Amino acid sequence: FSLKELHGIFPWLVESIFGSLDGIIVGWNLRCLQGKTNPTEYPVALDFLDPSGPMMKLVYKLQAEEYRYDFPVSYLPGPVKASIQEQVLPECSLYHNKVQFPSSGGLGLNLALNPFEYYMFYFAISLITQKNSAVTHHVSPSNSAYFILVDTYLKCFLPTEGSVLPPPYSNPGGAIPSPTPRSPPVPFTSYGMHHTSLLKRHIAHQPSVNADPASQEIWRSETLLQIFVEMWLHHYSLEMYQKMQSPHVKLEVLHYRLSISSKHHGSPAQSSYQALHAYQESFKPTEEHVLVVRLLVKHLHAFSNSLKPEPLSPSAHSHTASPLEEFKRVVIPRFVQEKLYIFLQHCFGHWPLDASFRAVLEMWLSYLQPWRYAPEKPPQSAESLPRSVSEKWAAFIQENLLMYTKLFVGFLNRALRTDLVSPKNALMVFRVAKVFAQPNLAEMILKGEQLFLEPELVIPHRQHRLFMTSTLGGSFFSSWPPTITDASFKVKSHVYSLEGQDFQYKQMFGTEVRNLVLKLAQLICQAQQTAKSISDHSVETTASQSFFSWFRFTPAEMNGSYTGNDLDEIGQDSIKKTDEYLEKALEYFCQIFKLNEAQLTQMMMKCGTAQDENGKKQLPDCIESEDGLVLTPLGRYQIINGLRRFEVQYQGDTELQPIRSYENATLVRLLFRLSSALNERFADQMDALCCREDFVGRLCRYHLTNPHLVQKIRYSPVVKDRTNQNWGPRISLRFLASYRTLISLLMIYFIASWFYIGPIGCTFVILIGYFLYAVIMTFFSEGWKPHEH
Repeated sequence: FSLKELHGIFPWLVESIFGSLDGIIVGWNLRCLQGKTNPTEYPVALDFLDPSGPMMKLVYKLQAEEYRYDFPVSYLPGPVKASIQEQVLPECSLYHNKVQFPSSGGLGLNLALNPFEYYMFYFAISLITQKNSAVTHHVSPSNSAYFILVDTYLKCFLPTEGSVLPPPYSNPGGAIPSPTPRSPPVPFTSYGMHHTSLLKRHIAHQPSVNADPASQEIWRSETLLQIFVEMWLHHYSLEMYQKMQSPHVKLEVLHYRLSISSKHHGSPAQSSYQALHAYQESFKPTEEHVLVVRLLVKHLHAFSNSLKPEPLSPSAHSHTASPLEEFKRVVIPRFVQEKLYIFLQHCFGHWPLDASFRAVLEMWLSYLQPWRYAPEKPPQSAESLPRSVSEKWAAFIQENLLMYTKLFVGFLNRALRTDLVSPKNALMVFRVAKVFAQPNLAEMILKGEQLFLEPELVIPHRQHRLFMTSTLGGSFFSSWPPTITDASFKVKSHVYSLEGQDFQYKQMFGTEVRNLVLKLAQLICQAQQTAKSISDHSVETTASQSFFSWFRFTPAEMNGSYTGNDLDEIGQDSIKKTDEYLEKALEYFCQIFKLNEAQLTQMMMKCGTAQDENGKKQLPDCIESEDGLVLTPLGRYQIINGLRRFEVQYQGDTELQPIRSYENATLVRLLFRLSSALNERFADQMDALCCREDFVGRLCRYHLTNPHLVQKIRYSPVVKDRTNQNWGPRISLRFLASYRTLISLLMIYFIASWFYIGPIGCTFVILIGYFLYAVIMTFFSEGWKPHEH
């Protein structure tokens, strides 16, 4: 086709593939396209959208002619949209010289994008706009076509080896000039102290004819990264985040939430907080979104770590460093750090307290460990000892101090509110503890905190150091140690640039955080005891099940005191895994924070006393009062999370229990009347039989009494009438009213009919079988508690 025709269908084609910005048109639904479920469409879509495929060839072909396409500002992330609408120039150079006035009769502002930018804008934002589309449960985000394409584009435009491949359709100069406004530009003002873009430095001031191919290379790389970061991470501005940390604003947030939950919507809190509310809760990232961001973080670490070693001569470095190498040096601190920190803070504060937080956790841990993506890999030893963190990463840790310390405190606050008995929650605690327990990591974090807490008086007028040359200011600062001062300045600038000058730093190795760790250690001990008791209960229940117990009542059915846990459905293997995770996590926390072994042992002994002499769990934490036991906040937490519970059991006459859902109500009432009549008629005879010392007496005592229950009732302070004959020998027929007993009897009659045994003969066989069972059990009744089994 001609370029004119291609120019006309290009916006329609992009929308057909990635969907519309309002989410109405789904497009190809690349997020749900997988090789297993769509074996035909999956490879076709990947080949078509590949960096060297037909779609990108079309993009480069249109790019050579300097076509421009309108992208509505209203669909941009919140901070960018708000700043443009307020005529404030965004910090990111991606939006410079692109804002257009609406045409006659048009609505809203637009961005004039070249084909490459337009394509990547739609590709990146489809992860956000199409998140409400139907997704089947068997779809794995990491195997979807969208996830694979993100990985492919990152490897192509941000290569760890070599350089970016040149576009197949490029103009002779290889560069694309900045778009020219088609209407008078908006008088924008700039906000923030933004850095000079590498793109602007290497391309914007070069004529298109004499442009260097390396400039075209860095242009595509920086544009791709800026689009991904802006679309996926920039949903809260730094200024708005710092405002949200203010106690006054947090109080307004609370007032606003109370106002919208009440019937009076005209509260003044709504008007005072209307702008902040739009930034506070408008964005809710999905698990798939977080997985894609983690892929971006991992690749950026590999991309940055592929930087060639700096030459010894500074003059040689200035002449030999390519734009791509300079881009690798600044890619994380300049383009990603600030927005990722705010994104993680939002996720830590708003993500539900469930196992889906694992995606956010792994993304955070991936960012904290750039050494995992370094090209050099040490040989794996046979003992597989933990790898020590090299000192060369100290600068990265210091310049990302809040990523390690403040987010760690945020994780502690989340862990203290989760059920650590759950295997998935225990695994998350174990993962964090294992990462921070890497040798030498805690020491480098502590060093970074010491640099931040270094008094300002040590370096007078440190803020002017950046603007002084060695010839002017070298003699003035020659008496100060340059390494410590520069590192301290970098740490302080990092913290204050993200949290503001009024930020009150909470030390990770301080007393307050140490107390949080001790609380978490106590919860870990309690969770271990709870998992052990659940495991023991599960083993006892399995061992006590027999064929004939399926026809009768069991203790768990009669009193209903056991409250289940997800461990019951997972099995013994997962219970063991949970115990291993918690035990290793406790060990790692002791290594990190140098916890006192005596204090820890005392804590574990205190948790161990939660079991009484019978091996049952102790009551929840209570205090004595005039009205009896009163739950403490810890006791309420223990009940809510299933760590402890009150042993509530039915201690009255089992025949008078409420009718259960698995029983036939009519049969329960009829059998109760029948058994009551028999017990009243033959009470004296049953007493006499149970008093005999021969086999008949043992048989009657085994089947007509419940010694364990009678003893508990007679010594109970609740039961007043201990002389009631209902506690003596009696006949109980209620088990016949159970639906499973009725179904079993019907099955026996049905099977017997195959052998031409009539109803009377079948009944006779059942009675003979039960009598033989009773005789056998009688022989083992001495010294044995049959009603507990």
